Amino acid sequence: MSKVRLAIVGCGGNSSGHARRMDQMDEVQIVATCDVNTDIANNYIDRNVPDLIPRPEAFDNVDLMLNDMQPDAVLISTPHTLHFEHGMKALEAGCHVLMEKPMVTSAEDAYTIAKKVEETGKVFVIGYNTPCSANFYYLREQIRNQTFGKLELIVGYITQGWKNATIGAWRQKPELSGGGQAYDSGAHLLNSLCWAVEENIGEVYAFTDNCDTAVDINSSINVKFENGVLASIAISGNCPSPGGTHMAFIFDNGRVEIDGWGGGWIRVYEGSNHVEEPPITEEMSAGSPDDNFIDAILGRAESRTSPLNGIIQSELMDAIYKSAETGMPARPSRRSS
Repeated sequence: MSKVRLAIVGCGGNSSGHARRMDQMDEVQIVATCDVNTDIANNYIDRNVPDLIPRPEAFDNVDLMLNDMQPDAVLISTPHTLHFEHGMKALEAGCHVLMEKPMVTSAEDAYTIAKKVEETGKVFVIGYNTPCSANFYYLREQIRNQTFGKLELIVGYITQGWKNATIGAWRQKPELSGGGQAYDSGAHLLNSLCWAVEENIGEVYAFTDNCDTAVDINSSINVKFENGVLASIAISGNCPSPGGTHMAFIFDNGRVEIDGWGGGWIRVYEGSNHVEEPPITEEMSAGSPDDNFIDAILGRAESRTSPLNGIIQSELMDAIYKSAETGMPARPSRRSS
């Protein structure tokens, strides 16, 4: 079996974990890296895959990299507002795409990406943590099957010392980040919400606080899904306390509490009883998004995420920022097709 020839666009710290995981896969050959200059791209190779033979080529131009290397797949881990441009170029070059979260920073771009994925038939995975976890897979199946009755309410929060950790970085520059903590670490929690509920956003009422920065640091978000499920999510970017993520999915005959960042832990209640050993198996895990991406390319698994997840979250984010700006509830602008 020939290896999947992988190119990596974006050589920052967040991308390093992807490179190291991909390098451990026998089915993958990292052939190129690309950033704003070749020194960054070369240093990335030296840090993460120094012994890889042949050594990946370093580029400072995405178009040149795609043309010269003709990779099978592209990992995109660039600043958020560049995702759309880089994703479209990779798809137009006939590549499968693993896109770091968020997929894009506007619903309009999300629909365009989805159309291009449909046209090309390529695998497209978004780098969210929880959809690949066994615990969130189990949770979503219970929601689908109404094991604990009707899902009615969801509450959740995430806390992180994000404000101080990102001072001077691109994450606090709106032209590159598209937004603040809600679009960055908060995206994991919000995608966990949308991925599990599997329903369009109906209405959003949100407040944000920039804490004297150019982007949102704290957010209080209320969501009503079109199926009537209500959610209340708090996203904090100015709290260094560890272990700061929790979600509770509340049914009319039970409750599931879960780690909304990575799906690392779960507590299940049916009626008034604690389910000591919920039927969660290793087969429910898809590994990491990197594992799921390569498995999907090779036909060994279905991708756990798709452009539809990116559309729903983009519509949610657009509505969050619109509501916060106007002080009024907001509804997503949705294409009919």
